[in-house]
Amino acid sequence: MGTCATCGNVYDDTLRIITRGEEFEFDSFECAIQKLAPRCERCGVRVIGHGVQHDETVYCSAHCAEQAGVSGLVDHN
Repeated sequence: MGTCATCGNVYDDTLRIITRGEEFEFDSFECAIQKLAPRCERCGVRVIGHGVQHDETVYCSAHCAEQAGVSGLVDHN
């Protein structure tokens, strides 16, 4: 039995994710996404696809980056 790091549910079939030296247990991919996926700097949505990055800042799309004043980024195909 493990306890989900996001919702606290005790579950007998958790998944374990190790990232950047930290280990987490989750009862679903949904909870893993909520805990670990970065948020777009401009619109706040969780970036669960490729997204784009400028220096250390993550955006969900080149459009959001452009709206935030960052030019030259393109979406991944």
